[in-house]
Amino acid sequence: MAYYHKLGEIPHKRHTQFRQPDGSLYKEQLVGTLGFSGVSSLLYHIHPPTQISRIGEARPYAPKKAEGVKLAPHHLRTLPVETTGPDYLGARKTMLFNSDVAISICNSSEREMGYYYKNAQADEVVFVHEGTGDLLTQMGRVPFKPGDYLVIPRTIIHKFRFDAGQVRLLVIESFSPVETPRRYRNHFGQLLEHAPFCERDMRPPVELITETERGEKLVQIKKEGELHQFYYDFSPFDAVGWDGYFYPYAFSIYDFEPITGRIHQPPPVHQTFEAHNFVICSFVPRLFDYHPLAIPAPYNHSNVDSDEVLYYVEGNFMSRKGVDIASFTVHPGGIPHGPHPGTAEASIGKKGTEEYALMIDTFKPLYITEDAVPYMDHNYPMSWNEHGNDTTH
Repeated sequence: MAYYHKLGEIPHKRHTQFRQPDGSLYKEQLVGTLGFSGVSSLLYHIHPPTQISRIGEARPYAPKKAEGVKLAPHHLRTLPVETTGPDYLGARKTMLFNSDVAISICNSSEREMGYYYKNAQADEVVFVHEGTGDLLTQMGRVPFKPGDYLVIPRTIIHKFRFDAGQVRLLVIESFSPVETPRRYRNHFGQLLEHAPFCERDMRPPVELITETERGEKLVQIKKEGELHQFYYDFSPFDAVGWDGYFYPYAFSIYDFEPITGRIHQPPPVHQTFEAHNFVICSFVPRLFDYHPLAIPAPYNHSNVDSDEVLYYVEGNFMSRKGVDIASFTVHPGGIPHGPHPGTAEASIGKKGTEEYALMIDTFKPLYITEDAVPYMDHNYPMSWNEHGNDTTH
């Protein structure tokens, strides 16, 4: 979601002298993608960002595929889990992954991270299911609230500060850039009139954070399945200004405007973000189909080329029985799925829905992790039988 933004003090021209009060130069840093061909921003630091004081021992930080999981529809219940750990990174539990994306839950009990974090190889989309606070970054502060997508491009150093109360996050890690759908943008990159959101819905950093105190600071860097421990004698939040097109931002699911039609619309109308080999969609309150003979419930369909993941946020999802909020349903490619028995007939005549959910469609198979196994509902694959097992509480 690239449009020009700036905060703090910057020189009139790029790559020219910009001096500190003591006469020394501010340290310029270009942060961008695709070599020098993608979107980028220029930051101006008090200290050289290259000045590492020491490097600690790396530790493993990669999901483990669960063995013996059958090919089947799956249901993962995570609502009863209040915390998954005190530490933000330790609390992240990956449920599903492939070579393009990893999908995790994170219910941290820690109010403010005691370190800084950088994902050196993946963009992260953090969906705030429950909790309020601030995403603090080297490019400024992004306040957040329930329903926000926090889009954090790779390499941006950040930390979270949570207010009191339950924290429930869904973390989508993308090994390619996360963008708004190409079909919603003109050749200048501006969102078009028929897009379900626009630039004014996107919330870039609102306040620059410039930490000037000296002292050892830890930046944990995630790369190639490990967390690397980098120490500095100053804060990485030492920028006095920056400008460009590459920065974190927030977008609320409550600002997504649904596209409706006379008959049932396919999932691409709900698309919010895209990356290589997967998309993220937002299901939000909307009017149902208004053809006089319309069936609002979705039709049975086979995901021949993709796995479909739904994460349930709020409301009663009308095509599913026994699925609570904070649940995942996972429907692998090649296996037909659709509304539970009776829900299609029950949907006829209804005028709208108040549900909220995220959908992640991948174009490579997803793997269930060892961390996900305790949350599995083993009755779910048979829940379409009229008189068979169900998944009700």
